[in-house]
Amino acid sequence: MATISQKATPCCTNIKVSSFSDVAIQKKNSGESAGIAAAPPLLPSATCNWSPAVAAAAPDQSEDDKIRQKSSMASVIRPIESLSDSPPANSTSNKGIPIMLRAQTSHPLDPLSATEIKVAVATVRAAGATPEERDSMRFIEVVLLEPEKHVVAIADAYFFPPFQPSLLPRTKGKPIIPSKLPPRQARLVVYNKRSNETSVWTVELTQVHAATRGGHHRGKVISSKVVPDIQPPMDAVEYAECEAVVKDYPPFREAMRKRGIEDMDLVMVDPWCAGYHSDADAPSRRLAKPLIFCRTESDCPMENGYARPVEGIYVLVDMQNMVVVEFEDRKLVPLPPADPLRNYTAGETRGGVDRSDVKPLQIIQPEGPSFRVKGYFVEWQKWSFRVGFTPREGLVVHSVAYVDGSRGRRSVAHRLSFVEMVVPYGDPNDPHYRKNAFDAGEDGLGKNAHSLKKGCDCLGYIKYFDAHFTNFTGGVETIENCVCLHEEDHGILWKHQDLRTGLAEVRRSRRLTVSFICTVANYEYGFYWHFYQDGKIEAEVKLTGILSLGALQPGEVRKYGTTIAPGLYAPVHQHFFVARMDMAVDCKPGEALNQVVEVNVKVEEPGKDNVHNNAFYAEEKLLRSELEAMRDCNPLSARHWIVRNTRTVNRTGQLTGYKLVPGSNCLPLAGPEAKFLRRAAFLKHNLWVTPFASDEMYPGGEFPNQNPRVGEGLASWVKKNRSLEETDIVLWYVFGVTHIPRLEDWPVMPVEHIGFMLTPHGFFNCSPAVDVPPNASDADLKDNGVVAKPIQSGLIAKL
Repeated sequence: MATISQKATPCCTNIKVSSFSDVAIQKKNSGESAGIAAAPPLLPSATCNWSPAVAAAAPDQSEDDKIRQKSSMASVIRPIESLSDSPPANSTSNKGIPIMLRAQTSHPLDPLSATEIKVAVATVRAAGATPEERDSMRFIEVVLLEPEKHVVAIADAYFFPPFQPSLLPRTKGKPIIPSKLPPRQARLVVYNKRSNETSVWTVELTQVHAATRGGHHRGKVISSKVVPDIQPPMDAVEYAECEAVVKDYPPFREAMRKRGIEDMDLVMVDPWCAGYHSDADAPSRRLAKPLIFCRTESDCPMENGYARPVEGIYVLVDMQNMVVVEFEDRKLVPLPPADPLRNYTAGETRGGVDRSDVKPLQIIQPEGPSFRVKGYFVEWQKWSFRVGFTPREGLVVHSVAYVDGSRGRRSVAHRLSFVEMVVPYGDPNDPHYRKNAFDAGEDGLGKNAHSLKKGCDCLGYIKYFDAHFTNFTGGVETIENCVCLHEEDHGILWKHQDLRTGLAEVRRSRRLTVSFICTVANYEYGFYWHFYQDGKIEAEVKLTGILSLGALQPGEVRKYGTTIAPGLYAPVHQHFFVARMDMAVDCKPGEALNQVVEVNVKVEEPGKDNVHNNAFYAEEKLLRSELEAMRDCNPLSARHWIVRNTRTVNRTGQLTGYKLVPGSNCLPLAGPEAKFLRRAAFLKHNLWVTPFASDEMYPGGEFPNQNPRVGEGLASWVKKNRSLEETDIVLWYVFGVTHIPRLEDWPVMPVEHIGFMLTPHGFFNCSPAVDVPPNASDADLKDNGVVAKPIQSGLIAKL
């Protein structure tokens, strides 16, 4: 992922700028520019011991932990007192060969650059034992192997913003100052198309190690291992090949002719992962079970093919060899008639007449934005964080902190992201019973992200970030303007009017939003993290797109869905999302001092303490272990959870904390033996809490595609029942929406909002929003000597 340009876009203006460096702000109709600060000067080539904690590996340390620790401890020197400010010369290489930059030019948490991805792929490909093995390599994912937290702390102290050396340990009054960060590493998931094996590689991304085959620049392979009995996520290239294979299959063409379709260009084949329903779906074969749709012939540039589902045809495709292995025309269901309300492009809706009374609404910031961006480091209204991106999760928010006056930079979270989503359907009929997509683990949210230059997804003064990832064959693809960063007005922040004087104070609220949007087949999902001036953080998902429909026989009605149009119905289904939040409330680097308490509101029993029968109170319970912390939402008791620092108190002596406030939510509407719950056991509870472990990243395990193992991931990890009383806390919040389709969801669904809040709870000594200044218009009135007249009210007149 690479930063691109900052743009003033009240009318979605797009300005093309180089994607490899931060550049001046482009102001609309203005020649002015505000420069973006470059990275700090690089340091001499040397290393020091990063932390006493790395001296010995933990007994249950993962393989990735050991690899990172070995790299960190590669070379050690004594602390040094002064460092050169002069940057080193860039590495050079032959023309056309990827050049690796010095380690300090990229923060340890920056997403991999296009060059780093190329080097990682070339390194792994070169390690293939034979030409056949190298040719059969398909690259599922190339992603940054995130370093240990103490390495990030060193980087933030001496190499990159926020430059906070005071937070790190000191030795006899002198700071421990390193002179070089450990090399960045890439983690690659590689599928061997010839052998049907999946391997995981770790590659060190450094300067030239040696002249290898052909003289090309390479990284260094640190480790590689074959992971047995799994299938990695599918790729867009495979989906395209699958569609072509099915369309070219003679029995399929004959089945479509029976339904009156001769033109295969009208046919849409959506390959869905097979899931796991029986041993026939075992990962020994790489399988897809496509759904079939057919467009109506028309002049519409975006003809809605999902309006004509093709029912009764069963297809099973071997994705390794790209052949149809099973085909059956089970039932001849007529194609639904063309629905006149099926399309949604301008001039094609509701009789072809669009509204004519929508006036322009422009978002203008004449002095530019209030945020500052340096590389991937963002500062806004006392907040700071780093932007990351992965092919699987999409947007990742790192190192979230708040600058709180004399208390300085206070940490809130190490890492925030959406790590999985599951969409199970509630119709027991074929093919809908097997529709239970794991959109992150089977497809990748990041790999399906949009370029936001293609539509007005954001308004105002915008900072965009590009995303880089590998395609199936190892090339690098770039999604320009993939992540959007901008400010939004959010109504009233706070207000009070003195009823006796009539004087009022009011402040407008604004929030900083960082987001991306992806399309997975028929549905669109927008993922947002909002930061507020009062210390709140909101996680939001916006659901839109097109319903996944089924066809009905003439006169047929199904109770498991909603009839949308003649011959057309939308099955009931649910959307579940999992947010993984590696918390660090008031923790300095190296500290693991958090715990979680559950809060329920209780009604006081009638008696001497409740003679008026009106008493209620908040009751807290410490969640001491993982099995205790498998919890569900309960709106009847206003249940919420607080992550507290066990050592830091506020001015009243209470422990400081952040609370997780649930929004609307649900649990799976399925029996305990439902097949999709084998792979999605994490959906059985709304909250899970675990101590941090670097290899516990995905709630259903790393490879949910065709996973035959029951309860892999969270449901298995918590069986260790590790202590949570004072540790590095990770929250897993599962939230969902039950979708009973409406006619108003057709032909494209208006946005459905779902999410939750992280709210300060005793974290501050008073409201952090009281210092927000009045609106500029109010301040101008006071500066000009104009004093607002008190508002006379009936109460004041009586007084």
